[in-house]
Amino acid sequence: MTLENHKQILGFDNKNFVHPWESMKTVGDNHRTFAEKARGIYIYDENGKKLIDGPGGMWCVQIGYERPEMAKAISDQVLKVPYYSPWNMSSSPSAVLANMIAEMAPGDLDHVFFTTCGSTAVDSAIRFVHFYNNILGRPQKKTIISREKAYHGSTYLSATMSGKSRDRDWLDTASDLVHFLPNVNPSQRPRGMTMDSFLEEKISELESSIQNLGAERTAAFIAEPVLASGGVIIPPKGYHQRCLEICHKYDVLYISDEVVTAFGRLGYWFASKEVFGIQPDIITCAKGLTSGYVPMGAFIVSEKIFGSISGVRSEDAMFSNGFTYSGHPVSSAAAIKNIEIIEKENLLEHVRIVSPHFQKRLHQLRKLPIIGETRGIGLIGCVEGRIMDSSRPEDLALDYELGARIDKHCQALGLIVRPLLNMCVFSPPLIITMEQIDQMFDILEQGILRASEELREEGLWKE
Repeated sequence: MTLENHKQILGFDNKNFVHPWESMKTVGDNHRTFAEKARGIYIYDENGKKLIDGPGGMWCVQIGYERPEMAKAISDQVLKVPYYSPWNMSSSPSAVLANMIAEMAPGDLDHVFFTTCGSTAVDSAIRFVHFYNNILGRPQKKTIISREKAYHGSTYLSATMSGKSRDRDWLDTASDLVHFLPNVNPSQRPRGMTMDSFLEEKISELESSIQNLGAERTAAFIAEPVLASGGVIIPPKGYHQRCLEICHKYDVLYISDEVVTAFGRLGYWFASKEVFGIQPDIITCAKGLTSGYVPMGAFIVSEKIFGSISGVRSEDAMFSNGFTYSGHPVSSAAAIKNIEIIEKENLLEHVRIVSPHFQKRLHQLRKLPIIGETRGIGLIGCVEGRIMDSSRPEDLALDYELGARIDKHCQALGLIVRPLLNMCVFSPPLIITMEQIDQMFDILEQGILRASEELREEGLWKE
């Protein structure tokens, strides 16, 4: 691409392409990095600069980039059957993929409903829960319990379930359908509170909420095993197991939102059972399902739940929810190939082998004065910066800007991270090697140091 061509394309981007989370203040005047080529764990920008893809796309590029076998699987299916109507037909890739997912999912999670992405997976799962209670003659049992800092999607219903306040400032939601529990981040527990006491407090908040809302009105509890976009928040050990017990006690369904954690991110196909020891009623997934090569999502329902409202128990009801691209054959073929690659290259085991080193390097960043905390599990990490020793109100805005400053310096050094206010999060492709992990964290450390020095020179921060 010539410089002149890029200037023209940049103009198209600013004039015509409305991006997700578009800032209306800066719209039309952005200078975004263009991903023009990708290979392995690397993105190449419009200038040919090689960048480690720290976020793995958007938590999703498990197998890395430039996979000829993936391209062939997609193109082969395009030439066979690029589309069919899921309303009145099926296709082999869709059926095979549904069976593969059912075999990988824990317990009796045997029924797979395909969607277009994680947002529509969560949206459809919530609609299924409401549908389920309608069939059972409990139309009032509709309230969903979610959590602060949770992110569940961008459709009207999935955004309703999301507890990131900044994302809710300007868009409406169906607030009457959801109740939020307080932050489950252990690092923000009161000074002197033990982890055991904090856990008991969080479990009590869930149970009290169900009691106050009324079990007869509470339909489900939805929880990411790890609150990814909230800043890689990992609840205290035993939290999910205790929450599941409370849900079962009050006949409340448990939805595990594994859009980020499924398909290898924590070293297993699904993290709910293998990592956190729970058997949910419903699991949502997307992202790593196709490694981002094509869009696809799904929710998976247990036989116990599905069987209780089907057949003679169905009252002739129809689950009238779906999408033009539900079970899309090309997406299904891509997902099948993605799973085959993960299996063939033993990537789940690879993640379990390299994750301790990844986490070691992550937590070593705590030595840097501007870093307040590091959090992570598997191949997910977060560094949280804090402007210290200051009580000025304007420092809050600076704190929020810190992630962007670190991102700027990291990118100049050859690493993409995802800034979230005063945090940077990362989830590299699962194929990352030990050496590449070291390279990534070496750059991240240098980026943090450069951001720190910049703030110091501007008189905005001191150790």
